[in-house]
This record gives sequence, C-alpha cells and structure tokens, in this order.
Amino acid sequence: MSGYASKEEVLIEALPYIQTYENKTFVIKYGGAVMTDDALKQTFAKDVTMLRKLGINIVVVHGGGKDITETASKLGIESRFVDGRRYTDEQMIDVVLMTLAGKINKEIAGFITKNSGNAIGLCGVDNGLIRAKKLEGDVDLGLVGDITFINTAFLSLLMKNDMIPVIAPIGLGEQGELYNINADDAANEIATALKAEKLVYLSDTDGVIVDGQLVSTLSKSEANELIEQGKIYGGMIPKVNSAFEAIEAGVQKVHLINGGIKHSLLLEIFTNEGIGTEIINEDVPFSASSRRRAAQRILEGATR
Repeated sequence: MSGYASKEEVLIEALPYIQTYENKTFVIKYGGAVMTDDALKQTFAKDVTMLRKLGINIVVVHGGGKDITETASKLGIESRFVDGRRYTDEQMIDVVLMTLAGKINKEIAGFITKNSGNAIGLCGVDNGLIRAKKLEGDVDLGLVGDITFINTAFLSLLMKNDMIPVIAPIGLGEQGELYNINADDAANEIATALKAEKLVYLSDTDGVIVDGQLVSTLSKSEANELIEQGKIYGGMIPKVNSAFEAIEAGVQKVHLINGGIKHSLLLEIFTNEGIGTEIINEDVPFSASSRRRAAQRILEGATR
C-alpha cells in the first residue's frame, strides 16, 4: 500500500502546478550530458511530450559545440576559439549549419516525435525566425551574431497547432548572411520575446552551489550579495546575470537544472522542493514556498 500512497502524493503535489501552467509557455535550453546519453535523450523527449500534452507550450533551443568541433575536424577545418567563444568564418558557418540545423536538430525532433510529441525542427533561417547582425565587441568573432528580432508570430502559430518547435540557433542577416549564435543567448532572447512563464537551462551542473549546498531559490539581491562575497563566481556569474535580465524583460522564472538527472524537468517543475536553482523576481515573498525558506537558510549560512 505504501507504493500506492507514494504515487498518490506525487500526483496530488503535481496537480496545482499542472493547473497553473496550462496554456503557459516554457522555453528549454537543451544542453550538457542530456545531448550525448541515449537514455537521457529518450527521457527528455518523453518529458517535453508530457508537458505539451498537459497543455504547456514548449520551445526547445539547443546548442552542439562538441559536435561542431568533431565535424569540422573530420572535414579538415581547424576550430579556433577567442576568449572561450568559437570564431566562425565562412567555412565554419557551413559546418555550423550542417551540424546544428542538420544532424543535431533533426535528431532531437526525431526523438520527440518518436515519443508521440509533435516536434518540428527549425533554425533561425526558417521564415525569418531569428534575425541577427554581426556581434560587436572587443574581439572579432567573425560570423557570430547578435539577435535583433524573433518571429514570435511564427512560433505562436506553431504552438497553437500543437507543435513543439526545436530551434538551432542560427540567425539570418539583412543581406541573407548566416550567423552563429550562442545557444544560451538564443534561448534567453526567445523566452523574453515570448514573455515565457519559464526559461529552463539544462546543463551538467545542479544549479547555483554555495559552500557545497544547492541554492534552491535565488532573488537578485541575494545573488548580488553572494557574488560580492565570492560565493557565486566564475562562469556562474554571467549565467545568473543573464537569468535576471530575462526576468526583468518579462520571463516569470528561470531554472538552472542538471539534465543528467533522469526526469529532471518534471522533478523541477512539478514538485515543491525541485532539484535545481529557481531564479525569481524580487517580489516573490519568502513565505511563498519551502524553496524560499531553504534559500534563506543557505543565504544566512553564507553570511555568518
């Protein structure tokens, strides 16, 4: 009987979330181990299909840097990086298009469709989905793009017709040139343009870790305090800052979760405690959930 009771508790806990998120939009950045492990690919496909069948609109954005490098190597094309970002010339943009919009994109769409989801594989070129210009900065990255426009009407039409857009982050310039776009940036821009309920980053990390503990929920003031203390550092700082930019632009919540955990999406979204870091608007009260109380305990521990 205990097994049945446990299942009942899980369903009851999930019910209010299912009701809350019906007809809302989630943008999911698909990356990390979940892209390379066949079992996790299947689990991810089942999870997004389930979310869609529960009435949640789903948009998947993916990268594929490792595959791009491997494909380029097989073709005798050297991969060059500047400050950790790929330099993209005319040869490399062809490899990016072939790998992202071809192999990876269709594989993801195929897994979802195989698991009864209605996925459609796209890149930014399709119907002018992602418009971009050359990224300006201190260093020249070649054909790396900065997004100027997201065709939300196109995405809304697809979702209205029960489809799950799976997007390779390649942008189209004013003169028809192609641009390689960072997948995290693309997911952020798409979520912002759609005013998404949630932006979820699947990666190989559990979320924001402070003194060995997972920060379950994080507000901007808490994040700034932890950054000042050196508790949040390195590559996590731009991720956290980017999350708050999305929230300030209209995204309700951003989640950082470990895609290597089976059914991590469902566990994060449909349970009270979650399994990753939930980044929220400052106005959410501490008493709103056990996640807020857990976050407060971690913050208090960090300031002692």
